[in-house]
Amino acid sequence: MIIDAHHHLWEFNTDDYGWMDDSMSILRQDYLPVDLEKQLTGSNVAGTVVVQARQKLEETRWLLEMAGETPFIKGVVGWVDLRSEQLTDQLDEFTRDPKLLGVRHVIHDEQDDDFILRTAFVKGVEKLEEYNLTYDLLIYPKHILRAVELVSMFPGQKFVLDHISKPFIRVGILDPWQEDIAALAAQPNVWCKISGMVTEADMVNWNYEDFVPYLDVVTEAFGTDRIMLGSDWPVCRLAGEYQEIMDIPVRYFGDLDPVGKEKVFRKNCIDFYELTTK
Repeated sequence: MIIDAHHHLWEFNTDDYGWMDDSMSILRQDYLPVDLEKQLTGSNVAGTVVVQARQKLEETRWLLEMAGETPFIKGVVGWVDLRSEQLTDQLDEFTRDPKLLGVRHVIHDEQDDDFILRTAFVKGVEKLEEYNLTYDLLIYPKHILRAVELVSMFPGQKFVLDHISKPFIRVGILDPWQEDIAALAAQPNVWCKISGMVTEADMVNWNYEDFVPYLDVVTEAFGTDRIMLGSDWPVCRLAGEYQEIMDIPVRYFGDLDPVGKEKVFRKNCIDFYELTTK
């Protein structure tokens, strides 16, 4: 069985989701737990982790509400303002709900490439270990070495790299991404989500072989103990439907022994987020 370590939910409106332009019309609608449940029916996905898509406290409250009403959603990666003087109050509020597993900030949309090294942001990350919260790194390849600097400051804090940092799959470029990934993976407190790859490929004409070199790099770097799988649904619908997207890593890891498959498909996500799977 698989734990889908990364998907989203939303009630669409143009104010909150302005990044969805006309070319993304398939995303410009509501995506709620009932819609995802239809994708999971008959699949081997036994549970999920839902991840923030809006940088609002309201988003975290809403996702926790959805998770509380939906048994297959095992936890939430929400958003808090890590730079806020009210951060402690925010963390106190949200961690009353055991389904809050971690937090995320949309780093790759920040104009300052050094955003994650700013004093106020670093001070916020420092508080997460106290609350036993993980941190999802949503970055581009240009940010990886900055992420290495950040995570090295907090060896007791758990981090996970989302979408393998969105490398240049469409044009087949590996360097210097693969060297930087190795540097990030050398930090033992960092995991990696195999997710979000199809939207970095040719979204119309992608094929399985496009992803193999990138899967090779992250598997060699992180090993089978620090990799987990995520659909990035419904964003993945820009390039394919739920099951065909999830089939990419399932096919790639198909030759692993049962213990290895259990780690990659399920156990690593459970261990990283400390999920209760019942």
